[in-house]
Amino acid sequence: MKIKPYDFHTHSLFCDGKNTLEEMVLAVIDKGFSAIGFSGHSYTHFDLECGIPDEKEAEYFGECRKLQKKYNDKIDVFCGIERDFYADNEYPDTDYVIGSVHYLKVGEDNFLAVDMDKETQINGVNEYFGGDFLSFAECYFDTVSKLPEVHKTDIIGHFDLIKIFNADGMLFDETNKRYKDAAIKAVDKLLAYDVLFEVNSGAVFRGRRNDPYPSVFILKHIASKGGKVILSGDSHEVKALGFNFDKSLELIKRCGFKSVYTITNDGKKELEF
Repeated sequence: MKIKPYDFHTHSLFCDGKNTLEEMVLAVIDKGFSAIGFSGHSYTHFDLECGIPDEKEAEYFGECRKLQKKYNDKIDVFCGIERDFYADNEYPDTDYVIGSVHYLKVGEDNFLAVDMDKETQINGVNEYFGGDFLSFAECYFDTVSKLPEVHKTDIIGHFDLIKIFNADGMLFDETNKRYKDAAIKAVDKLLAYDVLFEVNSGAVFRGRRNDPYPSVFILKHIASKGGKVILSGDSHEVKALGFNFDKSLELIKRCGFKSVYTITNDGKKELEF
């Protein structure tokens, strides 16, 4: 069956995106998508640049619900959040939650940003992990594995985000046994929670990687264990919406998946190929 594109990982002017929520809805209607979900970055007290400001969260959710009603005859619109592991607020009334790790706690109230820029990542690994990127990776994947323990989590966002600056392999070896073991251990723990693993093309759109999150060896393991995946563009602008959707479908087929998931008004739904 032909699977219509969708995107449930999107960011707007409420956080670090470039477009309004309504501009994004109109764009996906024009593109012929089946659905769009809004997933603004959650508020964190230690990073006031990327997340939705605490005082703006009510406005964000109100705008989401308004657009949900306004365009319900044209497209399914969902109101979600991308909740960081260390987010300050709870989100019980969202349609779905993407659980992500953008920071590692490396002190009493000190947080290392995983994906801010390459220099920050390198300096952080040198300062807090003795320059050992594999120890950094083990800490990261262990934190990811605990996402459903700290908050409702429907989707695991960009599972191996730490590879964002490692396209040339100069920071660490992604084939190293310690690295792969840490990733697989996290996957196996998360499988018990029946989460959806996001196949995220955001770094490809932004030219940082040639491959999506997670890497092929991780996708193959998820497939072999009967895990579930959902596709996303991690879109911070309308041009990124649904980026590489068909290519991601082909990739997961090659990795052994027989279906992909979407979100509907009745919850998660399997779409068989």
